[in-house]
Amino acid sequence: MASPMFGCVIPGRMPLFDAQQVSENQVVFQLPQCNSINHVVLFMTGSQPIPQGFAAAVYLCWPKPQPAWYLLGFLGNEKPSVIFKIAKPKQGTEQANLSSGWQTNLSSDSDIAQIGIAIEPVSELTQKTPLENTQATSLSTFVQFTQKMASNLFNYCSSFAVTQSEMTPQPTETFIPLNTIQKWYQTFERRMSRDPNFWKDL
Repeated sequence: MASPMFGCVIPGRMPLFDAQQVSENQVVFQLPQCNSINHVVLFMTGSQPIPQGFAAAVYLCWPKPQPAWYLLGFLGNEKPSVIFKIAKPKQGTEQANLSSGWQTNLSSDSDIAQIGIAIEPVSELTQKTPLENTQATSLSTFVQFTQKMASNLFNYCSSFAVTQSEMTPQPTETFIPLNTIQKWYQTFERRMSRDPNFWKDL
């Protein structure tokens, strides 16, 4: 069985690697319970590169108001992962955003959305317009998110802090000194400021 070329992550769910091959250059991920989806992460697994001069166009098929395919953005060898903030298509969405070449097999009362990935020439992809209000998260936004996440962890742990004299012996519990988390937070902030991608080498 060939290794999957792409993976898909919905925050809070298990990663997906079971894309259905629908044509020689197209695969589709099924996304159930789509009304709870606000972000989608797409990435190349590294099993094989995209051919030179091509990119992986990412499309969204939302069941409401009427099932149709819309362009979100793209992946490539130089951009192997991306986070999309999903803006649900609204009635009257510009027809220019509609994408032909995809089979629409969802009903308007379905709770399943689809993500389609197609290998297309870069020259053609650059002429297409992504769905309005749907954007790929920038690096600066990712940095802000990770900093907020680390800060939230530190503040959460700090809210349970007690002095040694206030501690009640609990044989089944393991305690970590608060300054350990503080040192981790300071190290994290320092490394993030130097290189926002440092976590890839952890």
